[in-house]
Amino acid sequence: MRVLVAEDEQVLAELVATGLRRAGFAVDTVYTGDAALAYLGLHDYDVVVLDRDLPRVHGDEVARELVASAARTRILMLTAASSMEDRVEGLDLGADDYLGKPFEFPELVSRVRALRRRSARPVPPLLERRGVRLDTVRRTSERDGRELDLSPKEFSVLQILLEADGAPVSAEELLERAWDAHADPPPDSVRGYPQGAVRVCMSKLRSKLGEPALIRTVQGVGYAL
Repeated sequence: MRVLVAEDEQVLAELVATGLRRAGFAVDTVYTGDAALAYLGLHDYDVVVLDRDLPRVHGDEVARELVASAARTRILMLTAASSMEDRVEGLDLGADDYLGKPFEFPELVSRVRALRRRSARPVPPLLERRGVRLDTVRRTSERDGRELDLSPKEFSVLQILLEADGAPVSAEELLERAWDAHADPPPDSVRGYPQGAVRVCMSKLRSKLGEPALIRTVQGVGYAL
């Protein structure tokens, strides 16, 4: 799941992004409306957490342009103005949900997850294949009854492979869905994305899954489980 946080208060933006990453999301942050539009044009986000009062391009205009583009990205609008009239106006602009400041972080995470379910095909709460069992709600994982100690990134990659149901997944798709745009690129990159980061993550994931090996490399295509 990929999320864009567009918030002009940089400290708040980074706090929100850090918390969402800990919840297993790939998150990018921007602090102005024009930057939000640029990122939304470059990447396929599931959800944008959009501050209404952005500088340079107002958050309302960002919402209008996103809705006009018919993008699948869902909009969670944040604002300090939380009266009924403000909520109605924000929703009329095309926002899918509205959250006033200050807010409780667990509620923000819950609302982002709910919007993601509306933007993509439903993901079963339990994913199972070849002895691997993933609980996408509780974010627990095991193989043949043995608990797996996965990082949020490893969990996301394994979930994507399980969702593919045996079909290969390219490194580019893994990067688009599980990494944010600020991942450090190694020397060998593809289209600006750090392909080497996928190999490192895949190596760690294979090690944690143990033997016999489950993840195979499909030469020239990607990875399959």
